[in-house]
Amino acid sequence: MKKLFFVSLLCLVTSFAFAQGCKFKYGATEEDSLKCLEEVNSFRIFYNNKQYADALTPWHYVVNNCPCAWDGVYAYAQTMFDNLIKAEKDSAKREALIDDLINSYKDRHLYFPNKYTEGNGLGFMAFNTARYRMKDYAANKNYDAIEDVYNMFVRSVDLERDKTQPNIWDSYFKLAETMTQIKKDTTIIIEAYERATDYIDIAITNSFIKYEKTLPYFGNLDSAFASGQIDKMEYDKRMNRLADDTARQMKLVNYYRKTLSNIEGKFLPYAPCSVLEQVYTKKFDQNKNNMKVLKKMVLTMSKVNCVTTPVFKDALEIVHAAEPSAQSAYFMGNLSLRNGETARAIEYFNEAISLFETQEQKVDCYYMLGLAYQLEQKYSEARNAALQAIKIHPNCGKAYILIGDLYNNSGNRCGGDDFLPRCYNWAAADKYAKAAAVDPSCAEDANAKRAKLSFPSQQDLFVRGLQKGQSFHVGCWIQENTTVR
Repeated sequence: MKKLFFVSLLCLVTSFAFAQGCKFKYGATEEDSLKCLEEVNSFRIFYNNKQYADALTPWHYVVNNCPCAWDGVYAYAQTMFDNLIKAEKDSAKREALIDDLINSYKDRHLYFPNKYTEGNGLGFMAFNTARYRMKDYAANKNYDAIEDVYNMFVRSVDLERDKTQPNIWDSYFKLAETMTQIKKDTTIIIEAYERATDYIDIAITNSFIKYEKTLPYFGNLDSAFASGQIDKMEYDKRMNRLADDTARQMKLVNYYRKTLSNIEGKFLPYAPCSVLEQVYTKKFDQNKNNMKVLKKMVLTMSKVNCVTTPVFKDALEIVHAAEPSAQSAYFMGNLSLRNGETARAIEYFNEAISLFETQEQKVDCYYMLGLAYQLEQKYSEARNAALQAIKIHPNCGKAYILIGDLYNNSGNRCGGDDFLPRCYNWAAADKYAKAAAVDPSCAEDANAKRAKLSFPSQQDLFVRGLQKGQSFHVGCWIQENTTVR
């Protein structure tokens, strides 16, 4: 009977793993193993019923006696201890619970190396220390303890890089701001910002790569169902799984973007362009051959729009010449455009488009390419570039505005014969209205442009027998259907 119960418990614990961090997975003897499995099962039952106080004792047993038995004791520790800490009134017991929570992340990577990493564990140790003890450290001016937590964050980020989770970035950067104030050293927050922007951009790109790789499967699934290869039940099952996967990737992208936006908001007051220029000018002379440093300088200055300074230009040109990338090509295109070198800008933007890994990354490139073509008076090419941006990102309001501008500026291109003067502005009005509808961030600009448009006169409408609300085809290079205003 005892052995039967032992086997039953083994079946219950389905996600066990074993690593070199333990000599025995469950215990040295059958009795030890049975006890370990009993405690695992007790923890599972208490945890699932949210009886966290009761779950604590078996949790301690498993962690202390058979830490390789089940990864769930680490996965569920955060929720359990957060609830216990919140409920505990005794300060000494509360501190002990906080210690347990922090230490639960210390060695889990040794027991389950395929699931947990050292860097992630360090990040959450620092995260929980900051959550539960930073106020006391600050109140007591325990700056050494604050610096220790900060350095733990730094080690975590250096190990995890683009795998660092958004909540770790948030907490890390808040502490970087605190350290900057304590040390009165702006380079601390600049270095933190360099790490964050570099790795978060990579994380966003990787998420989009996964997202875009999934998209073709939707079409394949529809084809399989339409051809009778799979039934409705299997179709729904696979479709739900695909929808969940893509939604999860986009949720992660949005989480990272929100985190990056928060970080940028905290960073700007400490490092305006004048400060970055001063810091990086000194740094540039010592790092002209250090691509890693120069890349961070370029990325950081571009993020805060500090792109008209000599040090940005010098660093960018060295980086692009030595290690050309999609990003450096895009920056070179912007630099060329500001210098009035539109032909070179077009070359750089096309280079960037060919090098970027995801369609999402290409949206701004296509838009800037459209602006460059507009300055070259190549209106059809400019519209094509803007339409490419819209194809990728249907809510790209600035691309609609660009097309509206192209139409609005078509006066000396469209005329002669019986061409209706200023009818192209009806098409321009459509684009401005579309921009305002799909993108609230540019609605004010789009509406202002639309309000300034001049339409055909009433006399011209009367002569041609046109009335307001009537459908009208704009010819010339535009070739669009619109409505008489």
